Amino acid sequence: MGANDLQQAAITLHRPAKAVATPRGPWSVEAIQALLDKPFMELLFEAQTVHRRHFPEGDIELATLLSVKTGGCPENCGYCPQSAEFDTGVKAQKLMEVDEVVRAAQAAKDAGATRFCMGAAWRAPKDRDVEKVAVLVEAVKGLGLQTCATLGMLEPHHAQQLKAAGLDYYNHNLDTAPEYYTDVVDTRTYQDRLDTLAAVRGAGISVCCGGIVGMGEQPVHRAGLIAQLANMDPYPESVPINSLVRVPGTPLADSEPVDLFDFVRMIAVARITMPTARVRLSAGRQQMGEAVQALCFMAGANSIFYGDKLLVTGNPDVDADVQLLRKLGLRSHRTQEQAEEGGCA
Repeated sequence: MGANDLQQAAITLHRPAKAVATPRGPWSVEAIQALLDKPFMELLFEAQTVHRRHFPEGDIELATLLSVKTGGCPENCGYCPQSAEFDTGVKAQKLMEVDEVVRAAQAAKDAGATRFCMGAAWRAPKDRDVEKVAVLVEAVKGLGLQTCATLGMLEPHHAQQLKAAGLDYYNHNLDTAPEYYTDVVDTRTYQDRLDTLAAVRGAGISVCCGGIVGMGEQPVHRAGLIAQLANMDPYPESVPINSLVRVPGTPLADSEPVDLFDFVRMIAVARITMPTARVRLSAGRQQMGEAVQALCFMAGANSIFYGDKLLVTGNPDVDADVQLLRKLGLRSHRTQEQAEEGGCA
């Protein structure tokens, strides 16, 4: 598909369309599988119609992710280069200092990001860890950015402490369907993940939760993942859909790459089943190319990680993303603070 074809497709989808009836949850795995099995263009049309109904401005949220504590994690998640069990060349590092994080967050804001996410490779943070992260959250929040953290499993009192510091979002992905989960990691349970999400909700923090495709799962497992997410009450405000980055040294390094059209289908079905969520085109964008990313935006993705690195893996550089959004006629989302400052267009 060439640039002219993409432009023509965008023009076509911009024309007013008849409303598409979108069923409400609860969503069965079978209903989601039926969506995934739809003819590709029919599925994209339905997803784009739902997307335009709920996001008429069509803006793209730019989020930047920084690893504030890298490596040495005792978990054995088969996709993760930060696990202490795998030899991936990632060396354990201590928690970053506040001034380092603030400089990175300011640079992200200056480049147009509206959300700043801080990731730490812990199984579950201790009290002293949460105290230090709370200071980071307060500092980043002071810059006028939305704040997000992913620190592993959280106890309810830790979630409350982070909320008090100004945390807006907590990321804790389900990764895959419950029945496939033990094929990916066995140092924690699926219920552990659900308990953390419940603690986050209980503290009044918005949820960022999605999964990964391309880990050897079957189509029914992809449908099962979406069913888990879409049937949460409420479903996550932010839904990252990741394509596995196959890192040498991890157990999943030799996995078959996901078919790129199947990946776009996952974006589309996430949009249809969770119509008001920010669906994030997340890890794996470097391997997709511009045309596939454009299809993902057409399918309803309206958030990306923005910056040269995702924790310890690569990501398209900022200039490449700016150029892509410009080619597609898409504009970035701005916070109220950035709008008042005349920030990035």
